[in-house]
Amino acid sequence: MRIVRGREFVADRAWGALPIARMRGITTRLHWTDRPYRWHVNDGEEVFVVLDGVVEMRYREDGREHAAVLHAGDIFHAGVGTEHAAHPRGAARVLVIETEGSV
Repeated sequence: MRIVRGREFVADRAWGALPIARMRGITTRLHWTDRPYRWHVNDGEEVFVVLDGVVEMRYREDGREHAAVLHAGDIFHAGVGTEHAAHPRGAARVLVIETEGSV
């Protein structure tokens, strides 16, 4: 049993992570960042939850680029094969649930 105060977490580098749980090949990690993440496709599905801050999530569908602005409490689900890149607007904390070892 533990309690994580997400709004207090700060990593020593952009996208630094605090592991929360590993369950049957799925990881849950709390990330802190103030820099964009590169375009990528995960090795499975990803659930991306903004806990604090604002993140512009860019994604590609049918060869076209789209963007959605996510605020605290918003959730982005990247299905298998969804190319995406997170661009925080200032510092942000996000909870990421994905296949263990994924990008």
